[in-house]
Amino acid sequence: MDLPVTPKASRLHIGIAGRVNVGKSSFLNMLAGQDLAITSALPGTTTDVVEKTMELLPLGPVTLIDTAGIDDASELGSQRIAMTQKALRRADILALVVTPDAWSAYEDNLINEARAAKVPVLIVINKTDLAEPSADFLSLIDVKRLAWISGSATGGAAESFRQAFKDAVRGLLPTLYTAPPSLLGDLLPPGGLAVLVVPIDLGAPAGRLIVPQVQALRDLLDSDASALVVKDREYAATLSRLKTPPDLVVCDSQVVARVVADTPQGIPLTTFSILFARFKGDLNALARGAGVLNRLKPGDRILIAEGCSHHPLEDDIGRVKIPRWLRQFSGCELDISTCAGHDFPADLKDYRLIIHCGGCVMTRHEVLARMGEAETVQTEMTNYGLAISVLQGVLERALSPFPGALAAYKGHFGT
Repeated sequence: MDLPVTPKASRLHIGIAGRVNVGKSSFLNMLAGQDLAITSALPGTTTDVVEKTMELLPLGPVTLIDTAGIDDASELGSQRIAMTQKALRRADILALVVTPDAWSAYEDNLINEARAAKVPVLIVINKTDLAEPSADFLSLIDVKRLAWISGSATGGAAESFRQAFKDAVRGLLPTLYTAPPSLLGDLLPPGGLAVLVVPIDLGAPAGRLIVPQVQALRDLLDSDASALVVKDREYAATLSRLKTPPDLVVCDSQVVARVVADTPQGIPLTTFSILFARFKGDLNALARGAGVLNRLKPGDRILIAEGCSHHPLEDDIGRVKIPRWLRQFSGCELDISTCAGHDFPADLKDYRLIIHCGGCVMTRHEVLARMGEAETVQTEMTNYGLAISVLQGVLERALSPFPGALAAYKGHFGT
């Protein structure tokens, strides 16, 4: 029997970075308790990003991200460094591995980037079996207001090093900028009932529910609430049989217009994707971005960004349906492009709007980082659920549980 697994995107992501040959891969292997990455005295042994999902008690489910050296001078070094920087965008905490008394501009640059992204940094002084860090070196780290631990990832003292790392990470958890809010449990009273409207179509995985639906169910159970799950075709009949109205209705974005039509006024209603806009990003900012859809002009550039890579279906939501709805809604020809997975354009300033997926396979930190990049160049961003609800003419109803987001959307509607 398969055991339930915490979704990768909901795990604490710990990035392991540093210059070549400081023992990053040995440190990863020590934390994991197994040989995941090749280790060697030769510089540049790690050529690709290595990820390991595991339970690191008492921290719980984590994803460890081992990266290539930030000073890789090999023939492919620049490409490896670019992959390292992309991988570290997903990190909630940065473990910066150094060796005793070795510090350079590489470390300072990485720390500055982490702080700009609001990522807490833990300095891991490795290889202390070969040399102990000097008092001046430790003073340098303290002056920079950085947490640090020291030890050796190999040898008999590795277990104490491992424990010191876990203790240090626990101490950094309260400082996380990316700690998510509740998914939907806070939208219901104790003992409340939520109706989840789940279409079963070509996009539904055989024998399974998609990640947002599964997480919604778990969050309701954790909040001592009840869930009634129904397909969109049976929703109206099921609703009519309830003696008291539900406290919340959540539906798939693609059937939101139909569900709104079948739901009496006064019952709060939203979509799974809008819930994830709050869970993974800044709902108010994404709602404000949705207002751009009411002011599109011919030739406007639109980026549709998906967090996962998948084989497009015949009527794919991101590549077919949303572009079609955008052109129908705006009545003009638009310049629409797409990106998928961890790829995200470096230059966003020429886009009128970014329409992002719900981010169910992405960390909250990565979604917020993308929003920050867009904000820096004053490009608005929204997400699938908000955009589809605008295009279907029902966003104000779909934002009924979120008055702040509704105000943000209305306030940006005509500017």
